[in-house]
Amino acid sequence: MSKTRTNTQKLYDIIKKPLVTDKSHQAMENHNQYTFEVAKDATKVEIKKAVELIFPGKKVKAVNTVYMPSHEKRMGLKYGRTDSSKKAIVTIEGEPIEELTGV
Repeated sequence: MSKTRTNTQKLYDIIKKPLVTDKSHQAMENHNQYTFEVAKDATKVEIKKAVELIFPGKKVKAVNTVYMPSHEKRMGLKYGRTDSSKKAIVTIEGEPIEELTGV
């Protein structure tokens, strides 16, 4: 178990970047769901606090997390592994977030 982060600087470090794919973009438009790459040790409660801190005035309805394991990739004759990561699918109540949708 990780310790609960209460410091606002540590909450800003939880969310690394938004993940924008075709599937996540459709979820943004249709279901108000946003996908972020998050720290591996972040909990759902910490992710909820971080999203509400970064986007003031937005209320988080639900947080789903997925662990993305590393896998082998080949680049020419060399083999390597990708980094493992964790992503969070966050459902927002109300209006969509304009900064991420581009509207």
